[in-house]
Amino acid sequence: MFERRNDDLLSRYAFLMRMGRSFGITLLVVAFSLAFGSAGYHYFENIGWVDSMLNAAMILTGMGPVDQMQTTGGKLFATFYALYSGIAFLTIMAIMLAPVMHRWLHHFHLEYEDEDEDVSPVSRPPSVRPGS
Repeated sequence: MFERRNDDLLSRYAFLMRMGRSFGITLLVVAFSLAFGSAGYHYFENIGWVDSMLNAAMILTGMGPVDQMQTTGGKLFATFYALYSGIAFLTIMAIMLAPVMHRWLHHFHLEYEDEDEDVSPVSRPPSVRPGS
């Protein structure tokens, strides 16, 4: 999926396409998480769809629930959905930041290789010369 260590840095267009793909995957994870949370709140607490989605969105973003859970099933669902939401948040951030961080690290790796090529073996200290 990502270029290798010896490959050149991706073009701006290819990088933007990679970012678009990551953004699309992120949207799918968010949509799935909201749908899952909305369905759970609707099923376990008999809350309307709009209020269920509001509760799911608030939990998913870390703000906390809007409605007090009344049933044992609703409380258990809210507990596990909150745990899932923490993992989903980390997953979403990893998917969004992976292309940026990879490009940044790859750029520094290429700069480091360029610096190594500029240093001739004669100018290296004796302890660094190959074969010593």
